[in-house]
Amino acid sequence: MIALPKTPLDFWLPKLVLCMRYYTWRIFFKDLIAGLTVGLVALPLAMAFGIASGVTPQAGIYTAVVGGFLISALGGSRVQIGGPTGAFVVIIAGIIAKFGLSGLLMVTAMSGVLLVAMGATGLGTAVRFIPRAVTIGFTNGIAVLIASTQIRDFLGMQTGAVPSEFLPRMQKLASHWNTVDPMTALVGGVSLAIILLWPLVTRRVPGSIVALLAGTALAVVFKLPVETIGSKFGGIPTGLPAFHLPQFRADLILPLLPSAITVALLAAVESLLSAVVADGMSGDKHNSNVELMAQGVANLVSPMVGGIPVTGAIARTATSIRSGAKTPVAGMIHALTLLVVLLVAAPLAKFIPLATLAAVLFVVAYNMGEWRQVGAILRLNRAVQAVWVATFALTVVADLTVAVEVGMTLAALLYIYRVTQTTTVARVTPEYIAEGRPHVLQDKDIPDYVTILRIHGPFLFGTTEKLAEATEDLSEFGQVVILRVRNMTAIDATGLHAMELLAARLRKTGRAVLVCGARRQPRNMLMRGDFAQHIGPQNILPHIQAALERARQAHVEIEQSQP
Repeated sequence: MIALPKTPLDFWLPKLVLCMRYYTWRIFFKDLIAGLTVGLVALPLAMAFGIASGVTPQAGIYTAVVGGFLISALGGSRVQIGGPTGAFVVIIAGIIAKFGLSGLLMVTAMSGVLLVAMGATGLGTAVRFIPRAVTIGFTNGIAVLIASTQIRDFLGMQTGAVPSEFLPRMQKLASHWNTVDPMTALVGGVSLAIILLWPLVTRRVPGSIVALLAGTALAVVFKLPVETIGSKFGGIPTGLPAFHLPQFRADLILPLLPSAITVALLAAVESLLSAVVADGMSGDKHNSNVELMAQGVANLVSPMVGGIPVTGAIARTATSIRSGAKTPVAGMIHALTLLVVLLVAAPLAKFIPLATLAAVLFVVAYNMGEWRQVGAILRLNRAVQAVWVATFALTVVADLTVAVEVGMTLAALLYIYRVTQTTTVARVTPEYIAEGRPHVLQDKDIPDYVTILRIHGPFLFGTTEKLAEATEDLSEFGQVVILRVRNMTAIDATGLHAMELLAARLRKTGRAVLVCGARRQPRNMLMRGDFAQHIGPQNILPHIQAALERARQAHVEIEQSQP
């Protein structure tokens, strides 16, 4: 069972402490298997993220070991896995290019301080005020940037130093297209094919690990003249990372502050999004403020071992849950697994081809891009599309800080516009009274198997958490849940996504979901997006009277489907 907070102090305790109240050897065995599995998955990712960020592969592993252990031990999620992620790759590379490695270490520590402050002051819930169009936009942009940084290593191109900006980088790659090395491209292509096709064989063993072993074996057995970790970095040192305080320069605080804020916000957004995904998969409810404080501590300690920024990793968290993780102990074992690899097998890492790690990052970039959500965004109104396009384009051609600033500004203006549109003035007429009667609840007979939820007011980014809180415990809900949105004056992409998540949760528990009474703007959004297909057009009704009639049919369908 989930350990729920029982006292005010419990709301500030790490989930590890709460889970220890019911911990057993049986749970430990499940955590052990999950921790070992996700530790192996994290190994190639940690090295690849380190290299792509412009630091050494061991820096990525050190980050995963120290940061991953602290996030699990101190965090507010039962199953969150922490480590370096693709979201930071472009930011880190830009910081190093401008301020050097010492500047990166300062930025990481500064972002840690900001994250601790956010968690300690209760600002963990403020992250939800970033609209979905912005998060999708910069996630798409980061995915494109990560993929563009791996083209050279994947194809073995001889380009010399590559610009950090996207357009100059692509121009230089295009001008050196004749330097592609066929042997390196073959290793990269085989590695990529293995990662994509291996799940058809089995999902128990991660495809990235198989590709890592196969690519390395190809390079060693056939003595292929391809660039490896050893040829570029001299291998990975064996042993524990050395602890040292990074050099602190007061004159760099203000110049580095925008980058530190960007890293802190990105770490907060990604870690809390990962925690939300974990909640849906595990049935837990994370503590946002405790999670942010743990993220802050991890980013304070990471630069002490030469590490890079750290946050919650959605893919690794999902892998851990699917492997049976029950408590934060799984995340701690994942970090210890990487440490054992570092102590025992580090010398073998020098044979790993960079093309294989590039293939791993290609798949990571595609998976993190949430490309399926782009279609949903493009089916919404032009204002939402403009926010997404601006954020995506600026992330790619400018930088993430500018992209988020512009995206948030456009989203805020759009928010103000939508709120002003919710005010209406109309004369009450006999026709108006007659049209309102089917929407009235007072004279309707509501069966026991029906639960009605009402959403009152604008359902925009920043308010969607209220729906999650109201539906936290579905055990008391009837077989048919009606969302009465007669008084929901406006909805955006974030609100639409929140309703889709609720519908998915209800269906997972065998319940039906209906929506009734939507006014013009919400109705257009519901029908234009994927929501109508998500729950079925027949389950979007004009008023509560029609919804109750449909509920009786849905109840019969549910009863007949049960054995």
